[in-house]
Amino acid sequence: MKRRMATVLLFSLFGTIGCTNQPIQQSSAKKDDTIAPMDAIETKTFSVKLVDNKKDPTCGMPVTAGIADTLHFEGKVLGFCSSECKAEFLRK
Repeated sequence: MKRRMATVLLFSLFGTIGCTNQPIQQSSAKKDDTIAPMDAIETKTFSVKLVDNKKDPTCGMPVTAGIADTLHFEGKVLGFCSSECKAEFLRK
């Protein structure tokens, strides 16, 4: 019985300490190590009018669905649906 009472007391003590409404203090991590919220990340958008292709040259996806990256190649500006498709194109 004493063991059970000690266990209940111990758990209630941890519950009281763990449930305070104080903010969690950051560790010694630098500000540069934090991750920015999604709305704070700047994304580049490219207009379809800026590129010379209608489809992604790597995967064939229409560039009207969205252009994530571009490349100047043989006097033309090519649009890619993703950075991965651009990297794959450059490997060829």
